[in-house]
Amino acid sequence: MLRQVVLSRLYARLGGPAVSAASGGRREVASSVPPSGSTSPRALNIFDRELKRKQKNWAARQPEPMKFDYLKEEIGSQIADRVYDIARDFPLALDIGCGRGYIAQHLNKDTVGKIFQTDIAEHALKNSVETDIPTVNILADEEFLPFPENTFDLVVSSLSLHWVNDLPRALEQIHYVLKPDGVFVGAMFGGDTLYELRCSLQLAETEREGGFSPHISPFTAVNDLGHLLGRAGFNTLTVDTDEIQVNYPGMFELMEDLKGMGESNCSWNRKALLHRDTMLAAAAVYREMYSNEDGSIPATYQIYHMIGWKYHDSQARPAERGSATVSFGDLAKLNNTMSQGKK
Repeated sequence: MLRQVVLSRLYARLGGPAVSAASGGRREVASSVPPSGSTSPRALNIFDRELKRKQKNWAARQPEPMKFDYLKEEIGSQIADRVYDIARDFPLALDIGCGRGYIAQHLNKDTVGKIFQTDIAEHALKNSVETDIPTVNILADEEFLPFPENTFDLVVSSLSLHWVNDLPRALEQIHYVLKPDGVFVGAMFGGDTLYELRCSLQLAETEREGGFSPHISPFTAVNDLGHLLGRAGFNTLTVDTDEIQVNYPGMFELMEDLKGMGESNCSWNRKALLHRDTMLAAAAVYREMYSNEDGSIPATYQIYHMIGWKYHDSQARPAERGSATVSFGDLAKLNNTMSQGKK
């Protein structure tokens, strides 16, 4: 029934039939992608979403895409661990910006009954990792989810939302498709991600070319993320940060891995070309300022983890203001009474 509802909405959106194909009786593929370059009317158009789709498709078509999956697999595993920490089963789940299925491969069918995976890159979906969980792959944009209200028990997202132009809308869409008492578990890159690379490029470009352009995409601040989740309608919020440091032989190896991950910059205001001398100077600055004792260079990835729940009457709620029967001022008296009792 859900499959029919989804495809009927996709048909209305695209003005024609959605294309589907089954593989082994487990995996189906449908398409729901907005027109190229389309954004929410209220959004700041910061990122070239069509370029990001091409970057992710290029990365997925490489002979050994798993060579560059180490970071996304690690974060996918961490999100799966947080799902397991929630003492319940999820009959229907949604993975937004799934890539090659970095979260689903760490889940099992005892916890998740069926999972829908969405991404803007069709080749990432075609090359997604097989799992034991019945899976439906849908080509869809994070800002334009083609699902009815109150559909999913669980929504997850790993290292994808930092590329959307309208993050508030994306979070509202996630809240919309969640069932009451459903939960969203996600992770995205934070503001200090790749600060070593950013500083090295800025210093080298300023010295060689008399000014610099942004080469690392902008990221959301952690204090803004909690506010955006609350504004989208989520409650019982949890937002925390983590840092993962990866060592590379040099700056060019780091940039090669970023390209292989599909994480190259796609900001509209990016500089199309960096001069060779500037790149060599940036690599030298990077090594001079940040190198490890063994000669490698570190790259820091800051991760924002978030959990938010959709409201339901069964959820615990704070007591009404003024309903307390004990004052904090009485705690001192209680301590005195307990100490006297011990004597």
